[in-house]
Amino acid sequence: MIETNQLFRFTTAGSVDDGKSTLIGRLLYDSKSIFEDQLQAVERTSSKKGFNGIDLALFTDGLKDEREQGITIDVAYRYFTTPKRKFIIADTPGHIQYTRNMVTGASTANAALILVDARHGVVEQTKRHSFIASLLNIPHIIVCINKMDLVDFDEKVYEELCVQFKEFSSKLLVQDIRFIPISALLGDNVVQRSDNMNWYQGAPLLHTLETMYIGSDTNRVDARFPIQNVLRPQTDKFMEYRGYTGKIESGVFRKGDEIVVMPSGLTSKIKSIDVFEEELDVAIAPMSVALTLEDDIDVGRGDMIVRSNNTPEAVKDIVVMLCWLGNTPLNLKTRFNLQHTSNKQLAVIKEIIYKINIDTLERVEGNQDLKMNDIAKVKISIARPIMVDTYRKNRNTGSIILVDGKSNETVAAGMIT
Repeated sequence: MIETNQLFRFTTAGSVDDGKSTLIGRLLYDSKSIFEDQLQAVERTSSKKGFNGIDLALFTDGLKDEREQGITIDVAYRYFTTPKRKFIIADTPGHIQYTRNMVTGASTANAALILVDARHGVVEQTKRHSFIASLLNIPHIIVCINKMDLVDFDEKVYEELCVQFKEFSSKLLVQDIRFIPISALLGDNVVQRSDNMNWYQGAPLLHTLETMYIGSDTNRVDARFPIQNVLRPQTDKFMEYRGYTGKIESGVFRKGDEIVVMPSGLTSKIKSIDVFEEELDVAIAPMSVALTLEDDIDVGRGDMIVRSNNTPEAVKDIVVMLCWLGNTPLNLKTRFNLQHTSNKQLAVIKEIIYKINIDTLERVEGNQDLKMNDIAKVKISIARPIMVDTYRKNRNTGSIILVDGKSNETVAAGMIT
């Protein structure tokens, strides 16, 4: 039964020292998802640090620098299972200089856990991470008001912080926002209901995660197949026809479907769909397959096969909500390698339309500077057309990254609007 459980991905976010790693450690520990050797190693490290018990944060802080500093630097992925669901957790950094890691960790999440320190309330990083969760089209946000034990489990403090977050989040494009008062250190309302907060009538965090509806995170409507490689006729299977390999990014393909190859606009029909030695009648995202076509037409890496009645836009200019990840500020004269699915093209940022003031979510126009962790709406010009959908319609064909051609550093991630 566990093997067939639905997979649920969630990310933790919030400001530094809000207790993200401790909360994940509590979930892992109380759900008995810790191996014995891991537990022994953490017990030894906790003892060296002077803890009387176990430092739960060490279950996720895997890097040596993290353990020494007591902070999360990299995105730590952890896995655990309950009788109801399988979970993948992305524990993301809280420090502002690691916001770019949060973008990476949250990009595939079904839900975001935003932690708020009950003593400090909603701070800049809380707002920054909530806004990024909204940008990434994460459908659910669970606001965990943590460290309630340090404010004497006061219901009034909890209610005031809920109001504070609601005022900010009214500007976000998130439909489902829930609030839970917790103490990650003591376990209140994490796995079991808290005896210290009888005034809270909602479910604890784990029950919320187990029962939250997520639906499918894959677009089944828009059939998109970016070509990664072309198999030349040389084997028995491909003696007469070329094969086109790649991963179906979204939608469904069937033998006999009428297709269009973009951006050329050439048309054909699907002759066969192959997976290893097996031939299929139907293939769905995110399967990796080889397609053959009834006509010998010009198709290459970076082209996209789509159904003829449902085509994306082929464009050379795109408008993108961009998260700047680079260590050095943007130079508008720089040429980047733009990566979109399997398509790599030269590109330049032509204009910064506006930047986002994370504290107020107001637009800042006329500012052409872009530094690490800045978020802005920009216009990008591309050397050759790419086939795009909007990010809110299709995460896979609506996202891009920019790579510095000299250093090979990924300097930005963007969502096409």
